[in-house]
Amino acid sequence: MSELCLVALAGFFASMVDGALGMGFGPTCSSILLSTGISPAATSATVNLAKIATGLAAGASHWRFGNVDRRLVLRLALPGAVGAVVGATVLANVDGDDLRPVLAVLLMAVGLRILVRFSKVLPRSQVTDSEAAAREAPTFEARGVEVAAVTGGVTNGLVGAWGPVVTPFLLHRGVPPRYAVGSVNTAEVAVAVVSVGTLITSIGGKGIEVGIVAAMLAGGVVAAPLAAYVVRYLPPRLLGLAVAGMLLITQSRELANARDLPGSRWFAYLGIPAALVAAAFRPRLELRLLHGRRVRATAV
Repeated sequence: MSELCLVALAGFFASMVDGALGMGFGPTCSSILLSTGISPAATSATVNLAKIATGLAAGASHWRFGNVDRRLVLRLALPGAVGAVVGATVLANVDGDDLRPVLAVLLMAVGLRILVRFSKVLPRSQVTDSEAAAREAPTFEARGVEVAAVTGGVTNGLVGAWGPVVTPFLLHRGVPPRYAVGSVNTAEVAVAVVSVGTLITSIGGKGIEVGIVAAMLAGGVVAAPLAAYVVRYLPPRLLGLAVAGMLLITQSRELANARDLPGSRWFAYLGIPAALVAAAFRPRLELRLLHGRRVRATAV
């Protein structure tokens, strides 16, 4: 029972972060499930089953609060589903023990991407939207959206990582954050359905535990509408850095176990927190350096 409660809490936290940042549910839950010994294929199927329900709840909530662009959802969902077939097929046909270190490296790469992303001060346009902008359909540079969606579909089929690939790309292209997060969460439903269908066709129900899926669903569905409501008020940098830290620590431990690297544990428990602190204070350090340069330039 205590294990199921922890899974439910993980689902709640992951869904809250995912609904607020457009990323984090799949990698967070995958890290937790892989660390318990569940096979990679069963982990991906479990996470994507949960993502169907949480995605529906999040998508409906984002739609209710006006955070969804239907055109963007279609441009993400269709190529994302194609990528999901590729990722899930690879996962189902490779030995789980051989794949664990590869998945750990992939999840660490996702964690590093999130860490770098949220170590910077986000432009105001990527933290909140004006009331005028909220009433208009978003305009953005659409080039490459389908490629990002295919790539996100592949990583989703492997480790449930859809948002960390697609959401930063959309923000970089100028999509307002509420539309990026809302549209990514909505399109994620189609990608999760295809991932689950492909995996279950390949492995059947082997390794999928109904209790774990139900607990993750319970926590995630409760958090989804709350996250959609508070997406404009939560501090994105704090949440992003928390997700990055969790991914890096859990997956560095997974790599240490897989490759029997005793010294790497100290790196995980000391080096990663130091990197998180540096990322958190990076904007202040850059501001001080800039101020110092201006003072020296004025003195000259």
